[in-house]
Amino acid sequence: MLTFAVSEEKNSWLRERMEALGILEKDIEEKFVRSSGHGGQHVNKTSTCVYLKHVPTGIEVKCMKDRSQSINRFFARRELVKRIENLAGQSDTELQKILKRKAKHRKRTQMKYRAK
Repeated sequence: MLTFAVSEEKNSWLRERMEALGILEKDIEEKFVRSSGHGGQHVNKTSTCVYLKHVPTGIEVKCMKDRSQSINRFFARRELVKRIENLAGQSDTELQKILKRKAKHRKRTQMKYRAK
């Protein structure tokens, strides 16, 4: 498992949560893009923003809270763990409703832009 530029306690907490939820590093697609916001020239020159996608669930996270890429990688994984925990806590009927609503929205958007 990776270690990040945070305390060892936080690294071990993240490792434990990911193992408990069954999140594997090989299931995560990770990209680095340029950030925006505070940080000045440093942010404009480096790719510190972290984009994660958990392939099995399709959950996407983008994090650019800090100027450090390593810390943003930790924050992004922590956010991903929280979202997967929330998803696991929902019942199947709630999940089906959410997926149905998203599909309906996606279909409407496609129809809107095809008409033009």
